[in-house]
Amino acid sequence: MRRDERLNGGKVCQDESALYHSPRVVDSQNLRHRLFFVLSHPRPTATQFRIESLMNTNEINIDGISVGGRNPLLLIAGPCVIASERETMEIAVTLQEIARRLELPFVFKASYDKANRSAIDSYRGPGLTEGLRILAAVKEALGVPILTDLHGEDQVGPVCDVVDIVQIPAFLCRQTDLIVAVAKQARAVNIKKGQFLAPHDMKNVVAKVESTGAKNILLTERGYTFGYNQLVADMTALPTMRALGYPVIFDATHCAQSPGGRGNASGGRRDMVPCLARAAVAAGCDGVFLEVHPDPDNALSDGPNSLQSDDLEPLLEQLVKIDNVVRNV
Repeated sequence: MRRDERLNGGKVCQDESALYHSPRVVDSQNLRHRLFFVLSHPRPTATQFRIESLMNTNEINIDGISVGGRNPLLLIAGPCVIASERETMEIAVTLQEIARRLELPFVFKASYDKANRSAIDSYRGPGLTEGLRILAAVKEALGVPILTDLHGEDQVGPVCDVVDIVQIPAFLCRQTDLIVAVAKQARAVNIKKGQFLAPHDMKNVVAKVESTGAKNILLTERGYTFGYNQLVADMTALPTMRALGYPVIFDATHCAQSPGGRGNASGGRRDMVPCLARAAVAAGCDGVFLEVHPDPDNALSDGPNSLQSDDLEPLLEQLVKIDNVVRNV
């Protein structure tokens, strides 16, 4: 006689659902049978449900690249700021070759103006006109989608004419007029969550974009202020923002930043970038944002937290393996 039969007086219960939902137990043998069944036939866990729901965000399309759901991990990478056309093109070529080898969808990023640098004399970039000319040259030469950030409504038109994804900087993620202006014109918008903002509060930011009818939305986690000159990366922010219905990107290099940590410039821990990136991909992000430079120690902006070009491919190989596990659950 099977154990579950012995616990039920030699009879096997046919209505298994009753063992979970029986309103009242009046027999000790039935009670023991019910307990045995529940322990030996566990229902799907909350974790299993969360893993499955992880795949249920809207898919968006960026110049032929599908992002979100079970689509492959997206790579958004490039230097923090445009230093010269030659350097920018060389970095873009290197990144495109790596992405092709690993069969990763790739978006090139670079800023034409870093308007939020710590010090007045810090290098900001070549400016709007020259910067967009260089980004357009990269796009034409390599055929890759381009992402850049802007800081004012007067820049929206010219930027949207050139780039595929317009990025709202973290410090400006609550600027309603700027967000709405971008959403009305951009092919896609990437909004970085402010270092001061709870992940669930991004619902209000998303609503501002959606108010224009725009649906090509990416949300990016880039760390949360944790005391002076310090950021912390909360991995629960990724599924929290993903539950808003749009793909979520993890900015591993800025999460390793120490804002203003050098007094007149930001510091950072680039050695922490691989650890953070692996954790974020395991948590189910849809893409990674990485600032990359061939010589970070001499980069004109964000060198301390930028990844060295030679270190990128080994890290991405790991991330692809992790992502394959997560998306094939």
